[in-house]
Amino acid sequence: MSFSRRSFLKHAAAATAAGAFPLHSALAGNPSKKNAELYKISLAQYSLHRAFRSGEKDPIDFARISREVFGIDAIEYVNQFYFDTLNDKVVNELAKRSKDEGVKNLLIMCDHEGALGDPDKKMRNAAVKNHYRWADTAHALGCHAIRVNAQSAGSYDEQMKFAADGLNQLAEYCAKLDLSVIVENHGGFSSNGAWLSGVMKLADNPRVGTLPDFGNFTINRETGESYDKYKGVEELMPFAKAVSAKAFRFNEKGEEPDIDFYRMMKLVVDAGYSGYVGIEYEGKDDDEIKGIKQTQALLEKVREALV
Repeated sequence: MSFSRRSFLKHAAAATAAGAFPLHSALAGNPSKKNAELYKISLAQYSLHRAFRSGEKDPIDFARISREVFGIDAIEYVNQFYFDTLNDKVVNELAKRSKDEGVKNLLIMCDHEGALGDPDKKMRNAAVKNHYRWADTAHALGCHAIRVNAQSAGSYDEQMKFAADGLNQLAEYCAKLDLSVIVENHGGFSSNGAWLSGVMKLADNPRVGTLPDFGNFTINRETGESYDKYKGVEELMPFAKAVSAKAFRFNEKGEEPDIDFYRMMKLVVDAGYSGYVGIEYEGKDDDEIKGIKQTQALLEKVREALV
């Protein structure tokens, strides 16, 4: 997005708040920019986690599934599905298949490689190095980032310091590969928008950013402590290099009853973001393919409403 476009959205949002004119009216004045520039839609691999884990579908086929079943041409991988099989042959095959399908590889979501904010410096350094193989894979696939977690321990301020250190260390390695390191709100203090935005400010690194997820604002599952999802997304958007449109269920109108997608996507657009918004369907009862298509339809409907 150019500076002029970002500035326009910022001023349009401000004018909307002041009651001057609605954002959709301002954008409607330039038909050539309508939907395509608001945001694009991608597919997060975790949306099909049951199918991949059961063996019903092969993770190596992710690009083809995304293109053939959903017509989506941009994907976000999850390292869990390649944890035990990752090698050059697998990476080359993933690259070939995505190229053959005309599908863009965006990022790899990385889990279970240690705490980047571990209070023990040796453990923190080890966690950083554990992520190198996924950074190398992301580079080979032409991705722009790896998504990581900011897990830590200690006080609020201590965890912020430890996480910023681990992220900066990993970013130093990723800079050589032209990759960004982006953090998702994923439990603990990372699901506190003020804390994670504070980590971003402390890290103060152009290679370090966020991946706001609409649904991951539970800080403590045992106590039920949670953070306001809309406030959290708003706080994380200034640092966003990707966005995750989490959905769990849909009502008869095709809307997510627990997450106001119109409000969420207004926050995303008003922040000046026009990149990919990844579908991450996590419903427990519905068919995964059906849930993904419902999320896709909702994002498309919202996009129409915003213009």
